[in-house]
Amino acid sequence: MNILVINCGSSSLKYQLIDSETEEVLAKGLCERIGIAGSMLTHQPAGQDKIKTEAAMPNHTVAVQMVIQSLTDEKVGVIKSLDEIGAVGHRIVHGGEKFSEATILTDEVIKEIEECNDLAPLHNPANLIGINSCREIMPNVPMVGVFDTAFHQTMPRKAYLYGIPYEYYKKYKIRRYGFHGTSHEFVSRRAAEILGKDVKDLKTIVCHLGNGASVSAVQGGKSVDTSMGLTPLEGLIMGTRSGDLDPAIVNFIAEKEKISVAEVINILNKKSGVLGLSDGFSSDFRDLAEASASGNDQATAALEAYAYRVAKYIGAYAAAMNGVDVIVFTAGAGENNAEVRKLIGEYIGFVGTNIDPEKNKIRGEEVILSGKDAKVVTMIIPTNEELAIARQTVMLVK
Repeated sequence: MNILVINCGSSSLKYQLIDSETEEVLAKGLCERIGIAGSMLTHQPAGQDKIKTEAAMPNHTVAVQMVIQSLTDEKVGVIKSLDEIGAVGHRIVHGGEKFSEATILTDEVIKEIEECNDLAPLHNPANLIGINSCREIMPNVPMVGVFDTAFHQTMPRKAYLYGIPYEYYKKYKIRRYGFHGTSHEFVSRRAAEILGKDVKDLKTIVCHLGNGASVSAVQGGKSVDTSMGLTPLEGLIMGTRSGDLDPAIVNFIAEKEKISVAEVINILNKKSGVLGLSDGFSSDFRDLAEASASGNDQATAALEAYAYRVAKYIGAYAAAMNGVDVIVFTAGAGENNAEVRKLIGEYIGFVGTNIDPEKNKIRGEEVILSGKDAKVVTMIIPTNEELAIARQTVMLVK
C-alpha cells in the first residue's frame, strides 16, 4: 500500500509518498509560497534530481492537485493514478487531551481538532486546510491524523500540571502537552530495536535537537515528561525560540519597549534562541560551530548556553526516572553537529556516559557513540517522522 504523508503549513505543504511494505520513499517534495506570488513546487522522485515548477497556487487545494499531478505524471511520476494511493497520513501539531493516538479523520474528529485551534493557532488551522483540501480531491481515500502531542499524553499529572490556579486547567486546559511526539516515539523504539532490548525495559532520554528542540523522558516505552509545554516555546533554547525564562520578562520587555504582549511573544518565538544569543548572527548550528571555531565569542556563548540547557534537562530526566539506560541524539543538530554533542557530553558523564571522540565525528547515521566502560549508552538515531506517520496510518486503515 502506498501512503501519502502530508505536513501542511500556512503557506507550505511537504509531502512524501511511501511504499508501506518496503518503507521506501517513492517521491517527496515541497509546495512553497501557497497563496503568495512566486509559488513553487519542488518534486523529487527517488534516485532522481529535484524538479522545480513555478506556478500559481492560490490555495492548498490547488497545491494538492499539483502534488497529485506530479506523482502521476508520465515523465516524473511514480504511480499511474490516484487509485494507487491507499491512504493519506496528516501531521497535526496539537491534539490537546482529546487525542492520545492516531485516528481516522471523520467529520466529528475534524470538529474536535478545530476545538484545539486556540492551543496552536499558528499550526492547527494550517493542518486542517491540508486535510480538507485532500478530502476534497480524494473523497474516497482514508485520511488519518497523527498528532505531535499524542505520545506525551501518558505523562502523569505531576509532570503536566503547572503551578497556577487549578481553575485555569479546568476551564482552559492549560497544561504541559509537549511536541515532537512522533519523533520521540520513533527514536525511542528504534533505540530498543538496535540494542536488542524490549522498550518496556528501558529508561531512555531522547534529545530532539534541531531549530525546534525538545527533550523527553521515555520510561517503559511511554513518555513521562518532556521539555515543551502548552506551546513549543517552552523548554530548551532553540534556533529562534527563547525556551524557559522568567515569565515576568514578558511584561518587563513590553513596558520598556512600549510594545504589546503579543509582540513580545513573537520576539521570543522568532528572534530569540541562539539567533538572539549570537546577536543576530545565525540560528543555524553549523554556522555557529564554524564561527565559534574561528573565534566569534558571541557564537561560542550561544552554543555553550544551548548545550548547558540540554545537559540540565538530561540531568533532570535522569532524576525523574530514577536512572537512565540510553541517551539518544536526533534531528538536525543532534544527528549532524559533533560540536553540540561534544559540549553536552562534557556535562553528562556523571550519569555514566562516555562518548568516544572518534565515533562522535559521525554524522547522520545510526551509531552507538559510547566508548569503553560506559554505563549509559549514548546513540545517534536519525529521526523519520514521515515513516512513523506512514506506519501509524497503515495500522489504522489495513
